[in-house]
Formats: sequence, structure tokens, C-alpha cells
Amino acid sequence: MLDLGKRQGRITHHSENSWASITFAGSRHRVVLRFDGAEAVDAGECFIAFLPEHEFAIRGQLVADAAVVAADSAMEPPSLTVTCEILLLEEG
Repeated sequence: MLDLGKRQGRITHHSENSWASITFAGSRHRVVLRFDGAEAVDAGECFIAFLPEHEFAIRGQLVADAAVVAADSAMEPPSLTVTCEILLLEEG
């Protein structure tokens, strides 16, 4: 996931909750990333644009959904905080 933001962001918070339906089991993750500086903010904007369609390769897991649920920015100094939620399903 950090590659999607050109390794310009840092994870400031991560939480995980179990998730299940009748046919699937997995976990829902909430991740907060912080991008500091003009170049990092540009990378963060790319992260926001490309996350929903990104093809993840996680052994034993399938990414069923990945979405940005919040984004907050500041001009001085330039920064961007992105909150995303990812639903992982266990393969097999």
C-alpha cells in the first residue's frame, strides 16, 4: 500500500476488526496515512485517485474493497492525512 503513495506517506494509525458473512470470513482494516511536504502531498493525491482500482497481491487474502473514507489537508506546511478502509477476505 505504501508503494501506491510512492513511499511518501507514513502509517500513523491502523486498526483491524474481524468480519464475516454467511459465505466469507476476513477482516476490515482502517489505515491512516500522513503525507508531509509538497512532493508527498502530490503522492498522496495519487494514492487517493488510484486506491479504489489498485490490484493488491497479498498471499492468502483477497482485497474485496478498498476506499478512501476521509482526506484532510493543510497548506502551511503542506500536509495530507488520508483515512482508508480495506476489506480483506480469506482465500480458500
